[in-house]
Amino acid sequence: MEIVLVSIFVLGYLAITLEHSLKVDKLIPALAMMAILWALIALNHLPVFEVDTALKKLVPTHIDEILLHHLGKTAEIIIFLLGAMTIVEIIDYFNGFSTIKSFIKTKSKKSLLWIFATLAFILSAIIDNLTATIVLITILQKVISDRDTRLWFAGLIIIAANAGGAWSPIGDVTTTMLWIADKVTTLNLIKFLLIPSLVCVIVPVLVASMLPAFKGEIEIDESEDTETIHKYGSTMLYLGLTAIVFVPVFKTITHLPPYVGMMFSLAIVSTFAEIFSAAKINITSIDAESDSASHHSPVHKSLSKIELPSILFFLGILLAVAALESLGMLFAFAETLNTTIPNTDIVIMLLGFGSAVIDNVPLVAASIGMFSEPTDSPLWHFIAFSAGTGGSMLIIGSAAGVVAMGMEKIDFFWYFKKISWLALIGFISGSITFMLLREFIA
Repeated sequence: MEIVLVSIFVLGYLAITLEHSLKVDKLIPALAMMAILWALIALNHLPVFEVDTALKKLVPTHIDEILLHHLGKTAEIIIFLLGAMTIVEIIDYFNGFSTIKSFIKTKSKKSLLWIFATLAFILSAIIDNLTATIVLITILQKVISDRDTRLWFAGLIIIAANAGGAWSPIGDVTTTMLWIADKVTTLNLIKFLLIPSLVCVIVPVLVASMLPAFKGEIEIDESEDTETIHKYGSTMLYLGLTAIVFVPVFKTITHLPPYVGMMFSLAIVSTFAEIFSAAKINITSIDAESDSASHHSPVHKSLSKIELPSILFFLGILLAVAALESLGMLFAFAETLNTTIPNTDIVIMLLGFGSAVIDNVPLVAASIGMFSEPTDSPLWHFIAFSAGTGGSMLIIGSAAGVVAMGMEKIDFFWYFKKISWLALIGFISGSITFMLLREFIA
């Protein structure tokens, strides 16, 4: 039966990886795989276990209890992401991200490269790497008219955004998963990963700035800049970013799960959004009157723009991985892996290379079930770094890469030839920096 279950997981995983070739959204195989795995466990009355991290052993439990446990952990991540996505959409409703464009004054390609890389690194740590990429490529399209030049900038934005998301608990979905699972804490995550992440972006940007693609200046067509900026755009940008950054502070103070702080931040941002839009404060539509008011509500409109397929994908893939974890397979696999490759650093770097080929969310979900090291063990920080930055090596290896691919129609092989080697030297440089820094911190 174990062979059947693993085969179903591999086939589902393959369908997720080949979603662009199959023309099937990845949420479909993720949900189907999750349902089939748990159904087979229930129908065959297979024994399920909970991993005791303190004793590093498997403890027998009941399927209802373990499923509820994993659903609770998954729901924490999903509710957290829903809150963050809504705040970002509210900022966008007020055209707040256009404020960032006002910071760009230079025409030098090399200077622009450093500006966009810096913005990507900082923004991705606050609003996550996916959203930061969308925002910056949207701005890029308004600043640079030549598409060939934009492709180079987009490639370096992907590298910088993934590096920036790795050192922040709210910067990347995989890092957020480790944070919510109490594998890492905010201050130690920053302490371990800020410098390696900086090296991961500085090295490729420094090398790229010497390439012919970033020589000379860009041409700006001032007549095309007709975008109107909402009078509260800047206010909502700073308020929204501050509210998201406040979430780790809220968790540190109250010791409550991160989604509680995110919901509190959402409530604050929503209140100001409704006041600034002079609309009735009402997030849900209950009757005809409230529905009419909410039609013009920034909160209602922002909630309607949330990307629910991504949310359902996380639900499916996390519970599918949880099924294998509950059977003790991931625990056994980790033991075999540690015996075969005693050097854990090599295993984690291989995970980084793997995240460039396949989705890093299930890889990190699997690693949480595989390893039983305590909170803030360097192993967890290295996993966060590898999974977050390793995906830059292929354009399909990260959410930031996939969205950039869609927005700029970037060819897979163009990225592989022009950008992948830059991402590789950044990943290797950052990994070596982490290993050296770890010795001093430890």
